[in-house]
Amino acid sequence: MNNDKQQWEKQVVSWEYSAAATPDLKEVPIQPFPASLHEKGETRIIELDLSKELETPYPATAPNLLANYIRICTDENIRTYAAATSEVYFVLRGSGRTETADGTITWQQGDAFTLPYNQGVTHYADEDSALYWSHDAPLLQYMGAIPSKQMFKPAFYSKAYMCDEVEKLREPALREKRNRIGIILGNTDTAKTKTMTHTMWSLFNLLPAGAVQKPHRHQSVALDLAVFSGPDTYTMIGKKVDEAGNIIDPVKAMWATNTVFVTPPGWWHSHHNESDQDAFVFPVQDAGLHTYMRTLDIQFIR
Repeated sequence: MNNDKQQWEKQVVSWEYSAAATPDLKEVPIQPFPASLHEKGETRIIELDLSKELETPYPATAPNLLANYIRICTDENIRTYAAATSEVYFVLRGSGRTETADGTITWQQGDAFTLPYNQGVTHYADEDSALYWSHDAPLLQYMGAIPSKQMFKPAFYSKAYMCDEVEKLREPALREKRNRIGIILGNTDTAKTKTMTHTMWSLFNLLPAGAVQKPHRHQSVALDLAVFSGPDTYTMIGKKVDEAGNIIDPVKAMWATNTVFVTPPGWWHSHHNESDQDAFVFPVQDAGLHTYMRTLDIQFIR
């Protein structure tokens, strides 16, 4: 017993509270991932991996999430598996189907779907296709946990459904009252947190031609997919705002169709469309987890 005690004591370390209350962890970077990563080459999964920047021993795009591009050549297929509780897919281009233990769904450009914990699924492409795939495996890896239970049922969100719902919010009178023109996609199994899964959420957001959407911030990381944009469309990102609500010393993240960029947690961000074409963005966030923990802390400049 004494030997055990001595061994356990070797693990002990302590810090003065005020100096250690906010550890110096690596910040989540503002990082773009161009569409060129998935536009050519063989059928494959392309991890959008920032593990070096985040200092994680496993692939991660954010501390709790890993985003990927999936390229599938015509008439080919690929199997995906993640030790995750939640998976979110968005169809970047093409058409095909996904076979799961819960059934088969057909998809085309602009559709989205979610899957709970599973033993792997197979995606088949009828034409050259690409999917955006995000999941919460890094969260489970950090906790040393293994998923064992489905926490929600699969859900499918067609492009027509998402566009129709957002179109209802386009009226000028409604636009003036809102910081964003978008819908948070939900599932009846996660209605209490009003999120896509119990750990993740996605917003389908319209940025009209010539519009500016004022800054807001939240404690969840956003893995932002630019679904479609014309030229001169971008997000301004910064840590602070001035008294007028303008972001101080912002970083400009350009939008380009079928590309992803990372917005760090707690940073203010505003969307700007200086083109003559409507733009759409589909951020995937770990906001379901933050909502449940009561730590999301969304704030808006009005």
